[in-house]
Amino acid sequence: MSNEREKLIEVKNIDIIFGSGKKEFKAVDNVSFDIYKGETFGLVGESGSGKTTIGRAIMRINPITNGEILFHGKKINGRISSAWDKEITQKIQMIFQDPGASLNERAKVDYIISEGIINNKKFSNEQERIEKVKKALLEVGLLPEFASRFPHEFSGGQRQRIGIARALVMEPEFVVADEPISALDVSIRAQVLNLLSSLQKERDLTYLFIAHDLSIVRFITDRTAVIYKGRIVELGETEKLFNNPLHPYTKALLAAVPEPNPIKERQKKLQVYDPTVHQYETDPPEFVEIEEGHFVLANKEEQAQYRAVIKRQEAKV
Repeated sequence: MSNEREKLIEVKNIDIIFGSGKKEFKAVDNVSFDIYKGETFGLVGESGSGKTTIGRAIMRINPITNGEILFHGKKINGRISSAWDKEITQKIQMIFQDPGASLNERAKVDYIISEGIINNKKFSNEQERIEKVKKALLEVGLLPEFASRFPHEFSGGQRQRIGIARALVMEPEFVVADEPISALDVSIRAQVLNLLSSLQKERDLTYLFIAHDLSIVRFITDRTAVIYKGRIVELGETEKLFNNPLHPYTKALLAAVPEPNPIKERQKKLQVYDPTVHQYETDPPEFVEIEEGHFVLANKEEQAQYRAVIKRQEAKV
């Protein structure tokens, strides 16, 4: 991954702690990564690993305890100017996991999609507002006349399209997609993923795609970070990560992905990640670049092992 690419989002050494005293819980522990303009960056881990917490921190819903988050090289966490706050609110949008719960049941689709542009005064007259809503609905494959209906009149897939239209109408640069298809039927998932991909090309969007399903991540992301209990354990180009996982947790996650070929599926060995395999008491881990663009959380001994693995693979090629 060359350094010439523009970093749109930089997450630097962030900690997120909930509660205090005896009830203190560290949800995110010293996490760092960059997201380049125009890419889809995947954040993968099991439930409770901290991935949604990170997405919400970028959205400024969750405050961070330590570290900083930059957008276009400028800080967006903590105290910022009201002008910059307004700009980020428009430029960074989120597509939520549950299309039912994230839409106001008592509001018509017209208002749901318009809410952001009303708050940010992003239209000059009523006609322009109506046009923007119509355009957003058409872009996500819905009819403009749906604007006068309520969310309960739509299927899950249609509701998620309304959620995407609500984000798009703000003309964002960066979209946090938090498990945007996990609540949808399997048959609808591919449609929504294809829609997100085509919108990315048309609008030059950058995505943070949060998921626990690795097969989907492989389909849609350019680079992926794997998170376990609030720490990123491995990060690299998605194909490289799938073909050459180094960290035992990444290997265990990949082993759990169903194999379409039934013979291969039967031959597969189930791998369970055991955190006690690491000798971290005497030799603590660091998040290091093992090869270009491929980072892993490892202590000195593990780093040597991983480098040896990479050397052997390069020798085979």
